[in-house]
Amino acid sequence: MAINAQEMLDKYLEAEAAILLGKTTIFNGRTHTMAELPQIQAGRREWERRVNAQRAAAQGSPGYALADFR
Repeated sequence: MAINAQEMLDKYLEAEAAILLGKTTIFNGRTHTMAELPQIQAGRREWERRVNAQRAAAQGSPGYALADFR
């Protein structure tokens, strides 16, 4: 089963929002509370990076710029 980056990003955003509201959430079989917010945020940033890379690839963008030093 292929992992869909946008779906994973959506799940991380939901988990982060729930924790910020003071709730406990279950993600990937683990219970997360406010103390684990930094880990959730790190995971969200990683999946945001992947979503952006997939979008860039779909648009034909290499994801980087080349400098011209003429």
